[in-house]
Amino acid sequence: MIQKKILTLPTLLKTLKKNSKKKVVFTNGVFDILHAGHVTYLEKARKLGDILVVALNSDASTRGLKGPTRPINPLADRAKVIAALESVSYVTSFNEGTPIKLIQKILPDVLVKGGDYKIKEMVGYAEVSKNGGKVKTIPFLSGRSTSNVIKKASSG
Repeated sequence: MIQKKILTLPTLLKTLKKNSKKKVVFTNGVFDILHAGHVTYLEKARKLGDILVVALNSDASTRGLKGPTRPINPLADRAKVIAALESVSYVTSFNEGTPIKLIQKILPDVLVKGGDYKIKEMVGYAEVSKNGGKVKTIPFLSGRSTSNVIKKASSG
């Protein structure tokens, strides 16, 4: 079941087309070391629609954003863990620094990111808004971050 949720972009687009009456929510990120903040965020994101698509940064994309020591877990492992969550409908990935190409092709009904983003500055804001979609943020679960988990693990 989990592997059926991990899709290439062409397969994802076909799947979404078959479900065109359903409200699609899109989010993206590294999701390197899954913690309660991630799980809570994805549960809240799913409540904004019928289908939650999570796009993961590839390993190269992650290194470009986070530095040479990241990701801790390779893309295949991160995809499997995210796909195992009940709230997540589909998982895909992207190699670029941002998911703009995915957003332009999917044109979700709702684009969502964490609370540290400013809505009008989010990648995909213009495309989703122009298409009639909504752009939202979800507040973080206080004190939960991958950076904090890594710091705690390396100091222990």
